Amino acid sequence: MSSRRFRTVALLWVLLLIVAVLRLSAEREQVPAPLAPRQPIPYSHKRHLAMGLQCSGCHVNPEAGKLMTYPPTSTCMGCHAAVATDRPAIQTLASFASSGKPIPWARVYQVPDYVYWKHGPHLEAKVTCAECHGPVAERDVITNETNVTTMLGCRTCHDKRQVYTGCEDCHEPRSLNP
Repeated sequence: MSSRRFRTVALLWVLLLIVAVLRLSAEREQVPAPLAPRQPIPYSHKRHLAMGLQCSGCHVNPEAGKLMTYPPTSTCMGCHAAVATDRPAIQTLASFASSGKPIPWARVYQVPDYVYWKHGPHLEAKVTCAECHGPVAERDVITNETNVTTMLGCRTCHDKRQVYTGCEDCHEPRSLNP
């Protein structure tokens, strides 16, 4: 083998080694968790789900619509009229309940307005909450930790499940006539 060819092959091996090392170091880097929106009351899904509560017990999906609802304060007060009543967060909860105002929770996941999307068909297809929203049962604070609100996230899931989706399934068809 000529010395020039040897140097070329050696250089290629060195470059491949550098790429491999960079990939490994990138995979080991800790990616910071996304910031959670500030909520009016601290709420631990981890604590509540560990007690046996189910997602659908609090997050109802009326008429198989786009949004899962938040529980009315009366649902929370079902337990918290007697549990942890001395905690400031529960006192804030009680003040919302007595005023009749809903708790102004901040949305964590939101599909863009130009996308037509509903929970209903996904629930009927037995897509679990965790598939889209991550391991909520392990979280004290919920952050947007999946790509479910992007077209890539939706397409990846549909491809994995082998579910055909045309553009018109999620987006309003545009008229060809001006």
